[in-house]
Amino acid sequence: MASTLSPNPDAQTVREAVREGYAAVAQRSGSCCGGSSPCGSAPDPDQLAEAIGYRPEELAALPDGANMGLSCGNPGAISALQPGEFVLDLGSGGGFDAYLAGPKVGATGRVIGVDMTPEMLSKARRNLEAYRRRTGLDNIEFRLGEIEHLPVGDASVDAVISNCVINLSPDKPQVWREIARVLRPGGRVAVSDLALLRPLPPEVKSMVEALVGCIAGAVLVGETEAMMRAAGLTDIRLTPRAGYIEAMTAWNDPLYQKITAALPAGTRPGDFIVSLDIAARRADG
Repeated sequence: MASTLSPNPDAQTVREAVREGYAAVAQRSGSCCGGSSPCGSAPDPDQLAEAIGYRPEELAALPDGANMGLSCGNPGAISALQPGEFVLDLGSGGGFDAYLAGPKVGATGRVIGVDMTPEMLSKARRNLEAYRRRTGLDNIEFRLGEIEHLPVGDASVDAVISNCVINLSPDKPQVWREIARVLRPGGRVAVSDLALLRPLPPEVKSMVEALVGCIAGAVLVGETEAMMRAAGLTDIRLTPRAGYIEAMTAWNDPLYQKITAALPAGTRPGDFIVSLDIAARRADG
């Protein structure tokens, strides 16, 4: 895989770079930091998860390896999942948020994780039996698919969650249209993602590791809202959370060190990038 991207890469080039990067993440242990290179002085996955709002008892109950340190927020905290609900997790990876959602929706609910990387699906599926034994529930499944073309029926889910994934898509308007399509009337969105406060320098946008690390593909906060409205979503709430970017910078994550070196003098990653809690719903009727 090339180390840099062209100024305007085509969609297939972006997908292949992301797929290859996350296949590598799935196949190594101790990976973290949104797919960035070896973690160096960055935290372990549980330390990162606690820094962005996950409770230690939640993390302790997860199947082995489900938390891969790929989160930039906590969509479960804003989703208010209820027993009996059907939940769709976009870019489910190793199953981290799906396995946390399963007990919340209970035996009458269902969680479907979708990921385009076979290696990630294999990792997530290996833990299904351990999850069933621990919880007594058989309410989670993982499907292969792209988030631009979700393998889920129209108006079939109550909530869509996603954690640091939509920024990776080369066709974000289509992702938001798909989210609106699969939600039942009144269904809701609870997404954590990275967004931009101001445009990134070209040198950062061309870094393949910054793409896989959920930064180079991010768009401005206002663009995110416009795409959601165009897809037909309502009650949109975008809440910036500075903690993730501050933590990754303070921990001297290798990717964030490289990005900092490419930024204009006197600026830092937090001047450009923010973790965003995104909530919305599909209109009734």
